[in-house]
Amino acid sequence: MKTTRKWPPQIGLAIALAALMIALAVARPNFLTLGNLVNLVRQISINGILAVGVTYVLLTGGVDLSLGSMVALTGVIAAMFAHPAQYALLVPVLIGVLAGALCGSANGLMVTRGRMAPFVVTLGMMTSARGLALLLSGGRPVSNLSPAFTRIGSGDFAGVPAPTWILFAVALASHVFLRHICIGRHVYAVGGNEHAARASGVNVRGVKMAAYTICGAMAGLAGVVLAARITTGQPNAGIGYELDAIAAVVIGGTSLSGGVGSVSGTILGALLIGVINNGLDLLNVSSYYQQVIKGLIIVGAVWLDRSKKS
Repeated sequence: MKTTRKWPPQIGLAIALAALMIALAVARPNFLTLGNLVNLVRQISINGILAVGVTYVLLTGGVDLSLGSMVALTGVIAAMFAHPAQYALLVPVLIGVLAGALCGSANGLMVTRGRMAPFVVTLGMMTSARGLALLLSGGRPVSNLSPAFTRIGSGDFAGVPAPTWILFAVALASHVFLRHICIGRHVYAVGGNEHAARASGVNVRGVKMAAYTICGAMAGLAGVVLAARITTGQPNAGIGYELDAIAAVVIGGTSLSGGVGSVSGTILGALLIGVINNGLDLLNVSSYYQQVIKGLIIVGAVWLDRSKKS
């Protein structure tokens, strides 16, 4: 009996990404300039960190709509501790990540113990975190950050932007965690069939709590990187970031119903979203049209996800 070889879904996405980059290089030769490519990977890094974090939640069958607001809140909190000669560099970074983890764990607690829908819980967190960011900052950007802190977002190492190295470390650690660590494999089990996972002895509540907490910590890290990059803790930052992150994960092949997906697919999805954004800017496409195009991409990705299951 003849068997057909099944290619990984990431292959098609990689081909589409390569084709898009070639088309943009033909339409706009400055697309492949070193300056634009460095700027591109720097921009993609923040969305990539968020996308890797929300991959955990989507794999369990949940969702997190509070990412953008958590980016703003954690960026403000980190910036408050990042003034020159105030604290060592590690302090604002850890405080920002911890603040994100606390927000994520609050989401997880309400989803698991309160048995509330993730959509409702994270929608509430989206509003609350944004309000808290405005309260802590007085509605104004938190500025006067130390040079050591701002280098996290604007510095380079070996010619590669520092945020890109951070994204690489986050993606590699998450790949190992999800594929080779017991609790990581449980994330897939919970998303694939929660009742079967519980019957097999998996701590479903603990796995979901871990997923939301990790997602929050990643949002905190993204908030720190963004604050360092724009050199202020901006309470209005991160608006709409959750949509780009979720779009990247879904485009990368992660199922909205959970149990299927990979970090490598998420990174490819983030690259595709970033290249599209950059390409539309180079083509001088209006920001209004860009929103329409990204919305159609999200709907198309969800439709493809659903069509695979029918």
